[in-house]
Amino acid sequence: MKLLVVEDNPELGQSLAELLRQQGYVVDLVERGDSADQLLSQTHYDLLLLDLNLPLLSGKALLRRLRGRGDALPVIVLTASDSMDQKVLCLEIGADDYLVKPVDLRELLARMQAIARRQMPGRENLVRCGTLQLDLRTRLFAIDGEELPLPPRERSVLEALMLAHGSAVSKARLLDAVYSMDEEASEDALELYVHRLRKKLEASDAAIMTLRGVGYLLKPRLPDAE
Repeated sequence: MKLLVVEDNPELGQSLAELLRQQGYVVDLVERGDSADQLLSQTHYDLLLLDLNLPLLSGKALLRRLRGRGDALPVIVLTASDSMDQKVLCLEIGADDYLVKPVDLRELLARMQAIARRQMPGRENLVRCGTLQLDLRTRLFAIDGEELPLPPRERSVLEALMLAHGSAVSKARLLDAVYSMDEEASEDALELYVHRLRKKLEASDAAIMTLRGVGYLLKPRLPDAE
């Protein structure tokens, strides 16, 4: 999953971003609301962690712009204010959750997992493709109940494919899922990750298909497929 953290306190923002990266998330960090607005119009994210008191464009104004253009990106507001009126307002204008700083990482991760679960059919913790499954609570993969260990970038690719629920995912979308804005994206590296994943999925009945001109698709392997 790729996250955008918008926090105008550099130390707090860097600390939170690093903690989330240690949990295996791809994280972009910006300090200004207008910079976040530009990124959100250009890049796919799975979740926005949004401070309210931002320079140039406030968090509430950014949230209104996001919802005004029909973007359903999940948003968790992180703010020092425990005002009930402000909390209600943020939820009314489109926030999915509201947490008061300082935030306990365990609670934040649990809230993030709850939001991810709400995007799933049946709101289950397990996402399945044949015998391959992803546990949203731990973000670990397993084949027939046995853990499938993956390095971070391969895990990001497979996670993006799993969460697409049988829809094709473009190379551009996968590159967004794997690389932060501070890293140089590489299509050659992406193809290598896909190649390695195909080898590791041979023990399952899930397969990554290449759709020329479209991208990649994760689907159950047909019984008679080679």
